[in-house]
Amino acid sequence: MNKMKHLSIVDGAFLHLESAEMPMHVGSLHLFEPPAGYQGNWYEAVKAHVARRMHLAPVFTRKLALMPFDLANPVWIDDHDIDLDYHIRHLVLSRPGSFEQLEALAARLHSSLLDRSRPLWEFYVIEGLADGRIGFYAKVHHAAVDGQAGVAMGRSMFDLTPEPRPVKAPRASQGHRYQLGVAELLAAALQNQFQQVVETLKLLPQIAATLAGAGRDWVATRRAETPDAKAARKAAATGSRFKLAPPTPFNASITNQRAFAAVALPLVEVKRIGKAFGASINDMVLWLCSTALRSYLKEGDELPEKSLVAGVPISLRAEGDTSANNQVTGTLVDLGTQIADPLKRLKAIMNGTAAMKRQMGTFGGVMPTDLPSLGSPWLLSGLASLYGRSRIADKLRIVNVAISNVPGSKVPVYLVGAKMVDYYPVSIVVHGVALNITVQSHVDQLCFGLIACRRAVPDVRDLAAQMRRALETLRSLPLPESSAASAMGAADAVSARVADVAAARPVGAGSTKVPAAADAGKARAAGTAAATKPRRAAARPAATAAKTAPTQP
Repeated sequence: MNKMKHLSIVDGAFLHLESAEMPMHVGSLHLFEPPAGYQGNWYEAVKAHVARRMHLAPVFTRKLALMPFDLANPVWIDDHDIDLDYHIRHLVLSRPGSFEQLEALAARLHSSLLDRSRPLWEFYVIEGLADGRIGFYAKVHHAAVDGQAGVAMGRSMFDLTPEPRPVKAPRASQGHRYQLGVAELLAAALQNQFQQVVETLKLLPQIAATLAGAGRDWVATRRAETPDAKAARKAAATGSRFKLAPPTPFNASITNQRAFAAVALPLVEVKRIGKAFGASINDMVLWLCSTALRSYLKEGDELPEKSLVAGVPISLRAEGDTSANNQVTGTLVDLGTQIADPLKRLKAIMNGTAAMKRQMGTFGGVMPTDLPSLGSPWLLSGLASLYGRSRIADKLRIVNVAISNVPGSKVPVYLVGAKMVDYYPVSIVVHGVALNITVQSHVDQLCFGLIACRRAVPDVRDLAAQMRRALETLRSLPLPESSAASAMGAADAVSARVADVAAARPVGAGSTKVPAAADAGKARAAGTAAATKPRRAAARPAATAAKTAPTQP
């Protein structure tokens, strides 16, 4: 009998919210360096490699079975007839084979829906880059994996050495059916709903205890508060009640067209400078995004007087949990884009993330990742359609941009002998949030993937350029005196490392690599000159007096 696994309420939501304008898959764009003198057919080698490794990650070998009348979430069932020629495809860039062409191709591939009658993944081997490297684009439906589960999925395919590790062959599959019966599916759905009700009821006492404890802590804190501390708290809390995010070009109903840009920044250097200010890598990622967004919007005379608000996903996954599902929640963080001083902006972001951590420390352990899903397909699909077509998304601005940071591999990885050079995430945009910035660390880099609705943000590459200028601003910040001396030696090491990387890896005309530290002054001058240029009229319509999002057809 075919084994079933029920989708959680979060997994199912990614299916039911999906539409032609809002594909709900996540992806990644990689650059691989083939072995020196390689003359083989890498595409065929990848296909054979995946065929030997598919059993290591369930996402490769399971497909959806829908419930009768869409009464509840679907179930995953095993698929024993997988067409690798369909799932793994080969493309060649036309000349000159620039990085910009690769970005545009990734955007186009990311805009199309996955076939729900098959396992929900696709790989593309992309040749024709001028520098001889090979592009590799992958997409998997978000119903099957979240960010950290996607990293675990990658581990099943990638190796730590050029020589692929030996993998034990899967057991021979037993008899199976292509589809399950109606009665079998209905019985499984009812059983799952009952189990979810029981699990939710079990969680209620823990939720009540957590709320009671949080209330006691709040009362104790207020009683011990001094008058000066109370006044400072009230001043800091001014305007902190629920409010709409300010209008930006990103807050619009979207189409199915996408624009993508990628940029890699030095991880070690960003961490070193952040540590000098007591900031975490997450704080620094938010600051880099905030600084780039501020410059980008200011250049187009579209910077709001109020701070942009970022929607930040938070993983609820326990350490070591590699299950292929979604265990995630989210929160809001003010980016401080209204603050001109970069150090004050960093302090504001650090205060916001500290408050977020306190909230997660209190409530993170009792947030359910699954609930009864009876009727959710109808409800969520209807709400998603209403939200997009009614243009509510243009007015009800909860967040301006989605920003996510996913930890990746700290060591080099290989795919059938080729070394992975970059790991650029390609995520999801939705109605009302037409820009998503996802960051994946890879060895000594922070790889930023910027995906946007092409109608709302056609000049997303300009924003990627502002990311590089934000790094130059970060390098120019005066470090605290206690950290300056110790940072000097580390800065020299980082500069040497960046220079070595630049010398060892040719940079193509379309590359988004940060210049070596030896050329930092030249790059800073070029960035300043570029920042003073008026934005091309064709890139985005001129801002209106009200500074609202561009009109959609």
